[in-house]
Amino acid sequence: MTEESHLRERICRFARSLYDRGLTHGSTGNISARLDDGRFLVTPTGSSFGFVDPADLSLVAAAGHHLSGDPPTKELPLHTAFYGLRGARAGAVVHLHSHHAVHLSLLSDIDPEDALPPLTPYSLMQLGRVRLLPYFRPGDPAMGRAVAELDPKTSAVILANHGPVVAGVDLDKAVFAMEELEATARLAVETRGAKTRPLGRKEIAQLVAAFDLEV
Repeated sequence: MTEESHLRERICRFARSLYDRGLTHGSTGNISARLDDGRFLVTPTGSSFGFVDPADLSLVAAAGHHLSGDPPTKELPLHTAFYGLRGARAGAVVHLHSHHAVHLSLLSDIDPEDALPPLTPYSLMQLGRVRLLPYFRPGDPAMGRAVAELDPKTSAVILANHGPVVAGVDLDKAVFAMEELEATARLAVETRGAKTRPLGRKEIAQLVAAFDLEV
C-alpha cells in the first residue's frame, strides 16, 4: 500500500469514527492530512463523514489548488492557512461543528483571546491557548486570512457560531486534540454557574515547563 492510499484509508476511518460518535453530523466537518511531498488530501465538499470513500478524497497541491478527486471542501482556505501558519508542525487539520464547542462560541462573555478555560491539564497539553475567531460566512476566504494572521503558536481556534478547527503534527494527534477540545468545551458549558477550580497560573506554568507547551 502506498503512502497516499494508506493515508486515504486512515482519513476515512477517523471520519467515520467521529461521525458514529456524534462529533459531527450530516455533511458537516472536514479533514485534511499532508503527504510527505507537501500535497494534502482533504474531504470533498458536501460529503458526510459517515460515508466518505477513500477514492473520492480531493488531492490538493501544497499551494492550495485542486489536483484530482472530487471538489474539495469549501473550507479549504482554513486548511491551507493552518499549514502555512504552523509549517512543519502541521501534518493534519480537522474542522468540526461539534455541539459543545459551538455552544461555547455562542456565549457572549467568552474571552476571544482564551476561549477554552483551563479546567484540566489535557486541553493545554494538546491545544495550548484556543482563540475564538469572529463569525464568517461558511466558505469565506476571510477565515483563512484570519488564521494566517494568528500567532504561529496557535494550533486551535473556535469559529464563532460555526465550530472548532485544530491542527496537529499528524492525523492521529489532530483528531485526538479535537476530541479533547470538544470534551473540555462540554465541561465548560456544563459547569457554567458552578464554583469550579480551574488551573491557576502556577499549575499552568508547571505544565508549560514540563511539556514545553506553546501557550
